Amino acid sequence: MARDSSSTIRLAAVGDLHCREDQHGRFRQIVKQINAEADILLLCGDLTDRGLIEEGKVLAEELSALRVPVAAVLGNHDYEHNQSREIIADLSRVGVHVLDGDHFIFDRVLGVAGVKGFGGGFGNATLQAFGEAQTKAFVQEAVSESLKLEAALSHLDTSRKVVIMHYAPIPETLEGENIEIRPFLGTSRLAMPVDHYGAEAVFHGHAHHGSHVGKTKSGIPVYNVAMPLMTKLNAEQRFMLLKV
Repeated sequence: MARDSSSTIRLAAVGDLHCREDQHGRFRQIVKQINAEADILLLCGDLTDRGLIEEGKVLAEELSALRVPVAAVLGNHDYEHNQSREIIADLSRVGVHVLDGDHFIFDRVLGVAGVKGFGGGFGNATLQAFGEAQTKAFVQEAVSESLKLEAALSHLDTSRKVVIMHYAPIPETLEGENIEIRPFLGTSRLAMPVDHYGAEAVFHGHAHHGSHVGKTKSGIPVYNVAMPLMTKLNAEQRFMLLKV
């Protein structure tokens, strides 16, 4: 039976788990806490450390103890060894819904739209598709991720919506990272569909040394939930809880 449309949903969100094949049991306490405190878990990429099948299997084993639904996106680390399909398959077998320009609906009232995202810079400093073919290809990847997010959001008609991605859609949550690398950590192109279609919140990872919270131009909250940052904020919890 679906919950009442006015009832509160407790979201747990975290990214950058960087699971390695020798880390059996590393997430046992987190899983236990999420089972007790949340209704749904959102994972924001870099689920594995080097994108290896063995790492994906360990993470799937860890997450198999979850009793709440899970929606996830992959991050750049998950593509390192071209084994992302196998990683997705192992995670899917334990009930993780890996999103890539599509959505997951929880209890008919919460829609989760997800993409990996990409880099490219922000505002007036956003990289444009001019010059070498390599530059145009880089920009096209960011545009494609933005269009995938737009498609995912456009198909959601739930009363509440949230967005998960790996790369950052605003520069504010990158404060603390070296300024030279910030254009490679995200792009404002990812914020455009969010502002157009609306959402309760956006969650991303990738920026281990960034800041926790910012807002899009239209005022939608954006949370950096990279686990290294979450651990600095609360070492006993290491993930974010938000009620929507």
